Amino acid sequence: MSNVLPILCVPGLGCSARLYAEQIPQLWTVGPVTIARHDQHESMAEIARAILESAPERFALIGLSMGGHISFEILRQAPERITKLALLDTSSRPDTPERAVKRRALMDGTRTRSMSEISDELFPLYVHPMRHNDSQLRDICRLMAEETGAAGFIRQQTALMNRPDSRPTCRTIHCPTLVLAGDSDELTPPAIAAEIAGGIDGARLVIVPDCGHLSTLERPREVTEALIGLLRS
Repeated sequence: MSNVLPILCVPGLGCSARLYAEQIPQLWTVGPVTIARHDQHESMAEIARAILESAPERFALIGLSMGGHISFEILRQAPERITKLALLDTSSRPDTPERAVKRRALMDGTRTRSMSEISDELFPLYVHPMRHNDSQLRDICRLMAEETGAAGFIRQQTALMNRPDSRPTCRTIHCPTLVLAGDSDELTPPAIAAEIAGGIDGARLVIVPDCGHLSTLERPREVTEALIGLLRS
């Protein structure tokens, strides 16, 4: 039992536990898996504190997109509790003014549009062009958006707009780390992933071919293999 490694996964913006559905069975062979709730607070600091309150004493941490930003904050608050780290399709940079304008427009849109409609608007940005007509993947994204709900989505966007610059945090990370991104990720492209990996001593960089932003759903086998490689190393 000494080799059992608890694993905590943090979803992205507008995403639920379904984001990691393809990975959970294999991750479970390493240790118990928890999916963090991240839609109840309006700042990264509050989200991280709430997650840490119920997290195992020590654990491997996996975060995709917004989950990566939250992971950086968890590392700032409790670095000694993180044994291994996977940062998927995320950025260490703060929000830009241009991105904040788009976030506010989406937040305003929740007053007159359903979460499914907002999900459909974002879908082409989230997936590789070859998946734009993938109705099954689109339905999963719609369902996750509905599970998040308008109020949760607004809280998440508020936290993202006000997140700190995590580039200095990269230099303080000393646990084994995987940084992964889709080769066609429009939101957090490979250059951003390379920047993160370059700032973390010994980090492994993986670029997944024919993949957009939602790598765990688009290329589940490749992502799972990379995660298991990290967790069993």
